[in-house]
Amino acid sequence: MVRSRAFSFSKIMLALGLLFLYLPMFVLIVYSFNASRLVSVWAGFSTQWYGELLRDRQILSAVWMSLRIAFYSASMAVCLGTLCAFVMTRFKRIRGHTLLSSMISAPLVMPEVITGLSLLLLFVQMAQTIGWPVDRGMATIWIAHTTFCSAYVAVVVSARLREVDRSMEEAAMDLGCTPLKTFFVITLPVIAPALVSGWLLAFTLSLDDLVIASFVSGPGATTLPMVVFSSVRMGVSPKINALATIIIIVVSLVAFVAWYLMRRSEEKRKRS
Repeated sequence: MVRSRAFSFSKIMLALGLLFLYLPMFVLIVYSFNASRLVSVWAGFSTQWYGELLRDRQILSAVWMSLRIAFYSASMAVCLGTLCAFVMTRFKRIRGHTLLSSMISAPLVMPEVITGLSLLLLFVQMAQTIGWPVDRGMATIWIAHTTFCSAYVAVVVSARLREVDRSMEEAAMDLGCTPLKTFFVITLPVIAPALVSGWLLAFTLSLDDLVIASFVSGPGATTLPMVVFSSVRMGVSPKINALATIIIIVVSLVAFVAWYLMRRSEEKRKRS
């Protein structure tokens, strides 16, 4: 009797938690088809705001810029984060190892306002010293996003590197492989899931960033979160609801495809 009550209580709490998380998204999706310009007043079903969204050049330009910055930042963050993770896990006896680990972990706990302000001061000082960057734009946002995304990738990849069986690498080097070839042939395929996870995490963080991008961007570089934030301050537009609905659908489809592929690979592994 006690078990059944505890089990039912767990189910109720799980249902309430899921409802708390996904009910606002469901309401947002419903109101994206609202015919009224006022988001709080339902005036009938309509898809006009999706058409308005596709004709809004400012939002489309911001989406394209955000996607490019997120792709470049995630790719560079994977390279730098993997290098840092490899140093932290394989060279523990070098001098300054604790300092290096602390500096890599610092962006994880550093407030975004402090990070954005420090990067802004850095770019201003560099412009006065070496003449670059002349204007803050896509390049400065890319550098800033790579800076804090690399820390997240380093944590994810280092956790995977600690679980790698070193005997396979040692056996490969005993058979004549150089350390570089051993890394690409043996280590890299083993940590590939962590690299993919780190890339997706960095891509999401870069796409979602508002505070740091606001500090290091210029007049000609506006990301999607900046456009959405400026629009919401003047009143929520139904076009923003339509944009959020498209993002939710795309993310849900990607998550479903990833889950399906992982399930198929797990079933094949069990059969073999």
